[in-house]
Amino acid sequence: MTEQFELRYVRGHVEVYDKSGRFCFSADTMGEAQDELRDMAA
Repeated sequence: MTEQFELRYVRGHVEVYDKSGRFCFSADTMGEAQDELRDMAA
C-alpha cells in the first residue's frame, strides 16, 4: 500500500501524498500514518 503513497517528514509530523503528489492527510508519527493507510485499504 505504501508504494502508492509518499510519506514525508515536515516540521515534526508526517504528511502523506498520493502517487500524483496530492496531499491526503497528516499524522503525528510514521506509525500513525502507516496505520491510517492500512485502515484505508481495509
